[in-house]
Amino acid sequence: MKKVGTPEYDLSDKLKYHVSALSTAAKEMALPLNITTHYPRERKRQPDCFRGYMLFDPERCISCFQCSFVCPANAIWMKDAPSGRYYPTVDYGKCIFCHFCIDSCPGGALRTTKIHDVAYKTMDEMFTSTEEMIEPPEIIREDVGVVDYVIDKEDLSLKRTKEKDELIVDVEPSQGVPMVSVCVDRGSCLACKVCDMICESGAVSSVVDEAAMTVKMAIDAEKCTGCGLCVKECSMQILRLVRK
Repeated sequence: MKKVGTPEYDLSDKLKYHVSALSTAAKEMALPLNITTHYPRERKRQPDCFRGYMLFDPERCISCFQCSFVCPANAIWMKDAPSGRYYPTVDYGKCIFCHFCIDSCPGGALRTTKIHDVAYKTMDEMFTSTEEMIEPPEIIREDVGVVDYVIDKEDLSLKRTKEKDELIVDVEPSQGVPMVSVCVDRGSCLACKVCDMICESGAVSSVVDEAAMTVKMAIDAEKCTGCGLCVKECSMQILRLVRK
């Protein structure tokens, strides 16, 4: 078995390789090619639609329960407020940050932020009450720069800037498709008036016809917010949401 011989370099080759190694080291010191974000001193710039910690505006909430109904992780429960309305609470121990609740909220009461690094001491603290959702949590920031990933001709590089990315963003709520509730089979109505009692916008009204001993239910399309709460609660399933 022959041993692998040691290559021999002349003086010019040694100088060339040493200069190449030193230039590579100097280039890495000046413009490093790593793609690592030095968190928490740096933050990756997130888009305004980043699915992070959620904030709640009670003035926009119509207590339609839509966020609770649509949540696939069963992380949202409605809380009885002193005003008689119902407001959402979020259990971040269950939340998968799909933001279906934000997308489906007809009033735009829920909105997103770029906050993604909230720390909790116990699992119980991850249950966030309505009051805690109104204002953002206490934020202790150590970042002094923002990192942007740049793809140029299939090469990935980092662009670092000395600024702070705003974590609380003002995004216009999704308007969605305007819907209105209608009754598709008045002959099957039981006159239970549950739709009238549960409607938060006052769009549903019931008029008692004493002569015929019946109750006529009417829906004001101008007042209806399309929340769908009456549709969900109708025992006869004769209410439908249709486009305005």
